[in-house]
Amino acid sequence: MTGSFSRRIVLAFASLLLAFGLLVAFLGHRVTIQHEQETLQRLSHGLARHIVDHWPQVAEPADGAIDRASLDDVLHMLMVVNPAIDLYVLDAEATVRNYLGDPGAVREPRVDMVAMNAFLSGAPLPLLGSDPKAPGVPKIFSAAPFPRKADGSTPGYLYVVLNGEARTRIAAGIGTNRVWQTTLLIGIAGLLVTLSIGLMTFHTLTRPLRRVAERMHTFSLDDTGAAAPTPVSDASRDEVRAIEESFEAMAARISAQAQAQAEQQGAHREVIANVAHDLRTPLTALHGYLETLSRDDLALPSGERHRYFGAALAQSNKVRRLTQQLFELARLQSTSEVLQRDRFRLDELVHDTVQKFELSAHPAPVALAGPPPGPVEMEGDLQLIDRALTNLIDNAVRHGPGARAVRVSLLCRGRGATVLVEDSGPGLPVELVRRLDIGQPVREPPPERPGGGFGGLGLAIAQRIAWLHGGSLRTLPAPRGGTRLCLALPLVAKRHA
Repeated sequence: MTGSFSRRIVLAFASLLLAFGLLVAFLGHRVTIQHEQETLQRLSHGLARHIVDHWPQVAEPADGAIDRASLDDVLHMLMVVNPAIDLYVLDAEATVRNYLGDPGAVREPRVDMVAMNAFLSGAPLPLLGSDPKAPGVPKIFSAAPFPRKADGSTPGYLYVVLNGEARTRIAAGIGTNRVWQTTLLIGIAGLLVTLSIGLMTFHTLTRPLRRVAERMHTFSLDDTGAAAPTPVSDASRDEVRAIEESFEAMAARISAQAQAQAEQQGAHREVIANVAHDLRTPLTALHGYLETLSRDDLALPSGERHRYFGAALAQSNKVRRLTQQLFELARLQSTSEVLQRDRFRLDELVHDTVQKFELSAHPAPVALAGPPPGPVEMEGDLQLIDRALTNLIDNAVRHGPGARAVRVSLLCRGRGATVLVEDSGPGLPVELVRRLDIGQPVREPPPERPGGGFGGLGLAIAQRIAWLHGGSLRTLPAPRGGTRLCLALPLVAKRHA
């Protein structure tokens, strides 16, 4: 059954009411018939006795002692006065001896003696006895014994069926049709009235339920956490089905949010643990060097003291670089677009960045490779692009063995530019290579490291800067071994909402 919840309730209620009405009508009809039978039997209770007392010829034996024509005249007169009755003259064994009419109509020659004895003994009415003309159909009756003989025996009985065949035939043709027609009309009228009143009543009662269903169907959370509408299915016309579907969707959404929050909390705990791991070693070393230099009772040569200062400064610089990268990555992840946009020469920026590393003391040299691409202009944040190039080259320099130079080249293809950074080091971990190649964030979730710590910050920053400019960061096959990173940037940067 389709339709709204209120309509289904109205239809169910109307069906139950109609069934109840039919049951009441049926029971009422039975009670009416029983009441009518009891009334008629009480009114005609002494009919048989009256006939026996006032027409003594009926009580005479029907064995030829009296004129048969006189008996038939009496029976005919009584049945004309009341056509609804059938009169039977019975012998002492309740067998039919005389009946006015076709003898073939008497289909049962013997009357139920038990019911007749109960009637004669004054049992409560109504009492139903047998009808010789309708076997198996109990009917109300009146009975009276004939005057006793000289020896005290009863010669027979007068048996009167009060609702005889004529009355039954007329009632079946008139009364029953009217009763059922009236019942049908009352049932249809009651159903229509019930549907109308029930529809209005349940529509009013289920109005809050419909509002809740519509609110649950139209509620969801967008990326900003605000309420946003969601598509409503055809089942939403049923308020209960709509609430059920909305609850399942809301439960799934809450479960997903809880799982995401648990994963985020786990990632935050892992980040804190990794930061603590990476900071503990340099801070411990820095504290040790400073504690040694602060002791007045320890005389150190000037060269040794200078070496301690240099080591402490290196550890401090390591801490500074790590914290700076963490803050920078957090700042980049909190935005979805580049705030500062300028038009600049990418080829000049690559040249200046490589030259900055050439002038610094590093274990591996840095050099430009490949033919110059000529002027390459792009639009974006100059400082962020410089930061990405610096991180990639710095990683290559620090992890390279120093025997071969770090090669940096710039290629221009169509509307995009590619910066390649190659080193001869041991290569990146397999997990980082996989994430770069499929475009997954390097730091989400933080990759596991055998020794712990918070590695990959430089790559994460460069990857995020590339994405903010509409580009990408991935790896390429390195024929000479090591790592070959490809920073792809559009010459006209795309805004990312």
